[in-house]
Amino acid sequence: MNVLPPTNLTAVFDRVTEHWSPKVIGQVNNQLLKAAKLKGELIWHAHDGQDELFYIVKGSLRIEFEDGAVDLKKGDFLTVPRGVRHNPVAREECWVLLIEPADTKHTGNEMTSRTRTLKQQL
Repeated sequence: MNVLPPTNLTAVFDRVTEHWSPKVIGQVNNQLLKAAKLKGELIWHAHDGQDELFYIVKGSLRIEFEDGAVDLKKGDFLTVPRGVRHNPVAREECWVLLIEPADTKHTGNEMTSRTRTLKQQL
């Protein structure tokens, strides 16, 4: 049996040193698991062909949608369906586990100084 060693989710956040700069911490099939620290506002964007799951590890996060907003707290998760424009906003530092396909562009087709390539996330 080829079993990988366990990973402590809280400890992986030590690798995340910049807000809005996710780090790949694992993979399940074609889905990447990413740890991210968020603070402030990202950008309105959508992922045309990919769903994106946000799981709140620490703090709280508001995800704005064109028709309203959802507030998430520690322990909550939310899947943003493909093609849905959204804007994550964290008033205070928030730790998030993201689960999304490997080909998901960080900020969809929007490019900003906060946009990270997959290579930068590894």
